[in-house]
Amino acid sequence: MMTDLPLDQVRTLLAVVDEGTFDAAAAALHLTPSAVSQRVKALEQRTGRVLLLRTKPVRATESGEIVVRFARQLARLERDTRSELGMSGEDEPARVTVAVNADSLATWFLPALTRVPREPRLCFELHREDETRTAELLREGLVMAAVTSSPEAVTGCSVRALGTMRYLAAATPDFVARHLVDGPLHETLARAPVMTFDRSDDLQDAFVRGLRRGADGASAVRQAVPTSEGFVAAVVAGLGWGMVPEAQSGPLLRSGRLVCLDPERPLDVPLYWQQWKLDSPALAAVADAVAATAAESLRS
Repeated sequence: MMTDLPLDQVRTLLAVVDEGTFDAAAAALHLTPSAVSQRVKALEQRTGRVLLLRTKPVRATESGEIVVRFARQLARLERDTRSELGMSGEDEPARVTVAVNADSLATWFLPALTRVPREPRLCFELHREDETRTAELLREGLVMAAVTSSPEAVTGCSVRALGTMRYLAAATPDFVARHLVDGPLHETLARAPVMTFDRSDDLQDAFVRGLRRGADGASAVRQAVPTSEGFVAAVVAGLGWGMVPEAQSGPLLRSGRLVCLDPERPLDVPLYWQQWKLDSPALAAVADAVAATAAESLRS
């Protein structure tokens, strides 16, 4: 059982993963590399599993990720306990790590953090990742919480619905005149230059497949801009059409700088908040602020 694992060995495994090498972990722990190696081997013998791939940098195996996640949760509980007992120094705020998708980060998520109470003192470490992949950072133990599109809770985590982020297919009037007037939308849009966030961005393809009833997705003529603000700016510049979050497209549609290509076909992406199942005041405060802001900002 996890409670039977020697904590010094668990902490050593975490140090090796975080530092990347046995030598670096040894320096961080003020041990010899041999002692670090012996602790990791002893932990592997105790669990009966290989926990690390001895690459450069080292990588945790699937079993190793479970132990690493336990180690990070243990460290979080220790910090919270020290804080409640008044044992933490004044210069030691609680660190909360969160994975969040770029569109949420650009629209509603940062205002949520301003609603977190000032006590206990917190500092945030945000990891920007696609909403379809943020749960992986939770699974690997790299973050304590995540905004994700998956309703299925990661092992050891709780999940709650936040609402849906609505996307609208949009382009400039000039782009429409140049690319989208020579036939029905489901045909012209499949040929027109398209904006994407990165290679994993499927929103534009999903929209075109919906128009074409499962046929091929968007055009192969693709411009990739890996920031939410840059993506919208590129659509406004006429480099391509794209699925723009409602919060960002609203002012642009009202001003006429963009037009909605099909107002009857919005694309809604449900978002969820997943977090470690810990009795952590810091994590609870962030979760409450995120849920409250999402209720005001996202569609129910």
